[in-house]
This record gives sequence, C-alpha cells and structure tokens, in this order.
Amino acid sequence: MSRVRLYFGFTRPFTLLPPTLGVVSGALTAFGSAHNPDPGRRFTIAIALTIALGSLCAALLNAASNVINQVHDLEIDRRNKPGRPLPSGALSVTASRRFATALYVLAILPTWLVVIHPRITLMDRLLAPLQTHECFFIYLAGMVMTFVYSDPAWGRTKRFGLWANVTIALPRGCLLKVAGWSMVGSVLHVEPWWIGLIFMLFLLGATTSKDFSDMAGDAAGGCRTLPIRWGVAPAARFIAPFFVLPWLLIPVGALLPNPLEGGRLLTGDPVLLTILGVGLAGWGAWTARLILRDPGSLASSENHPSWTHMYLMMMCAQIGFAVAYLL
Repeated sequence: MSRVRLYFGFTRPFTLLPPTLGVVSGALTAFGSAHNPDPGRRFTIAIALTIALGSLCAALLNAASNVINQVHDLEIDRRNKPGRPLPSGALSVTASRRFATALYVLAILPTWLVVIHPRITLMDRLLAPLQTHECFFIYLAGMVMTFVYSDPAWGRTKRFGLWANVTIALPRGCLLKVAGWSMVGSVLHVEPWWIGLIFMLFLLGATTSKDFSDMAGDAAGGCRTLPIRWGVAPAARFIAPFFVLPWLLIPVGALLPNPLEGGRLLTGDPVLLTILGVGLAGWGAWTARLILRDPGSLASSENHPSWTHMYLMMMCAQIGFAVAYLL
C-alpha cells in the first residue's frame, strides 16, 4: 500500500481534478447544446458510461503528462522540489518511464470506444468509420503535446518562454473542452472551439503563475520561462489580463450570431452564461490585483494565491458551463 501511495502521489493528484471535471463539463455542455445529435435528448446509461470513460482517460493522460514531465525535469526538481519521488530517490527513472507508458496506454486506447449517437453497442463503436473516432484523435493530439512540452527529443517547448504556455494552454484548455464535447456531439461545429478558445486564452497567461516560484531551478535547467526572460514585474503585468479578458468571451458568445451555422455562438442559457462570464471576470480582476499589487511575492512563495485561484476558477467555469447548458 505504501508503494501504491507513492505512485499515486507521483501523479500529482490535485492537478487531475480540473481535466476530469473539464471533460465531464464539455460532454454535458454538448448534451445540452443545439448540436446534440440525439433528437430525443435522452441521457442514457450509454452516454453516462461514455462520459465516465472519457473523464477517467483525461485524468490518466494528465497523470502521464505529470510523470513524464518530472522525468525530464529531474535536475530542475533536485533544486526546486527535492522531496519529490524522483529527486529523493524513492523512484528510479526507469520505473518512472514504465509507469508513464502504462498511463499513456490506459489513457489513449479506451477512447477508441467513444463514438457519438446513434452508435450504441460495443461492436458498433469498435467498427465505426475512422472519421467518427474524433475523441480518440483529440486525445492522441493531447498526448503528443505533452511530449512536445517536456521531452527534448520532441522540442521541449518548456525551455522557450511563451511557447511553453502555448503547449500547455492548447491541450489543457482548448483540446480538453473539445474532447469532452466529442463524447456526445460532433466537434465539426464552431461552438466547441469557441468554448475551447476561452479556456485556452485563460491558461495562456494564468499558467505562468506557477513559474515564478520555480525560477531558480528553471534557470539552472535551461528553461527560459517568462519571469526569467522578462523579469518578475513585466511577466506579472503580461499575465494579469488573461485572468479577466477570456471570461468576457462567454457573454459575447451568448449574444453574437453564429456566422456559419445560424443561431448564437453559444447555445446555452444566455442569462446564465452572461452571469458566469461577468462573475469569472470579476474574480479574475481581483486575482490580477493580487498579482500586480506585489509581483515580488510571486517569486518568494512556493504556491502564490493566484495559482490556487487559477485552479478554482477553472473548476467553477467548468461547472458553470454545464449548468448553463443543462438548464
């Protein structure tokens, strides 16, 4: 049991909840949208099992990403986080790579079974045409992005400032929401990508909030994050608007017409979506004030409050979208 706890802790379980919730939210959003392919809108056991499978795979993919990132960040973590399993010697690099491989396989292969209405039976899903396996290919793209971010053989964009933010925000913001949507409806609509854009833009800036406390180790490991490239205060000024402006795209989408398909860009309840967007923007403004009031504190504390608020905002946004569409 102690070994199980060690491996479980190695996945950084606190970070697994937002992607899991994001996939569930994306699926429920698709179910309540105007693009639900089932005209009867029946929430069946098959849909529930599909969402459960997809959310589990999202958590496993995020866990695999966390593990492989720690493998490639070993020298950095020796300085920044020496108590973690790898730098402390509790786990070997070989065992960690095997664990990451197992997690990737368990995260990707089951998503082949995620195919939308009207295919219900196991054989229907297994033998469905290639183009209907949208979820599988989105997860596969997300897996590739984790290597691009962490592994030098794939580019290790973590070394390159804003590119590091892009390779976090694209899979964990945009593709995550679209993947959840693909469990119920087709992604060949504007709506899921607009929602994904909102979360991607938020993470594009907000993800840097964790880089400030890791500056010493990142610099030693050759990772030129934004605080290292630009300095603490300029980087803080850069990320602050990303806590506010992306959320305003929610009420904008609730009001704007969809130029390609008719109707509105966001087909959930417009009042609830407006309240959600304005509320999150206000929360983000308060968080941005914390950042700008004392930028130096970002680098002096291991977990600045802005990092906690980033995760809480993400989860509240996920819940808010689901509510706005289901009601």
